[in-house]
Amino acid sequence: MLKLFKLFNNKRLFILLITLVMFIVVMGFSLGTRKSLSWPENFLRDTTGFVQNLFYKPAGYVAGLFQDIGNLHDLAEENERLKILAAQYARDKAQYNFIKAKNEYYKKELQFTKAQSNLYNYEYHIANVVSLTTEPSNNTLVIDLGAKDGIKPNMSVTSVEGLVGVISKVSNFTSTVKLMTMMDVNDPNSQPPIAATVFNKEDKTFGMIESYDQQSGMLIMNKIPVGNPVVEGDTIISSGIGGIYPRGMTIGTVESVKVGEYGLTSTAIIKPAAGFQDWKELFVVYTQERAE
Repeated sequence: MLKLFKLFNNKRLFILLITLVMFIVVMGFSLGTRKSLSWPENFLRDTTGFVQNLFYKPAGYVAGLFQDIGNLHDLAEENERLKILAAQYARDKAQYNFIKAKNEYYKKELQFTKAQSNLYNYEYHIANVVSLTTEPSNNTLVIDLGAKDGIKPNMSVTSVEGLVGVISKVSNFTSTVKLMTMMDVNDPNSQPPIAATVFNKEDKTFGMIESYDQQSGMLIMNKIPVGNPVVEGDTIISSGIGGIYPRGMTIGTVESVKVGEYGLTSTAIIKPAAGFQDWKELFVVYTQERAE
């Protein structure tokens, strides 16, 4: 007993023992089955939750703000990509339409040349128009084919629609085309007249296209024998007689027919098939006769 009192007289040891006992009591109380938390635990938990809420909400707002900024940046980049794609699409569509139109144009020309070649055994040399002179006394044009391409004077030149004229001058790299609008029966320097006939009436009709009326824009077909079945609406083509103009070249359409002054021949007014303007490409008709 004396030792026990001496032990209590030691303050440090006494405090240690009291603390140990309280720890054991608290441990037993905490580990036991309880229906509710103690007020210190409730206070500690509520305080911790309040502090966490103070920090977590602003942090969530900041994180959401940075995420929205990132999304805006991604949307801006995507918008730029879409703009580039739209511009590329517009460019590609324009190129596609241009190429498609050119293909249709060349396909039409190819069909024309194949049909004519199979019918009359011609060769066609496509030529680009370099320049055009529309003076009344010098209605000519220049093409980019010349002697190096086998072009010779008096070769016929045609468009897809119809006969245009003949080659009048040839250099190494270019040629001059005298248009049918220069035809004048009274001009010795005019291009040769065209021996003509009616399509599908080749054995029954004949005439000579000798001049072009500048005022009316019509070709004049003379020397048609009376009784020839040349009527309004007929398609006039070259007959091939004379050797300068190949057979079967489309010239124009009959607008009207009238009997000549003495009643021995008739005259037909022909609307040219060719438009004589805005040409970019023409065909030089290459025949074996002209090649020799």
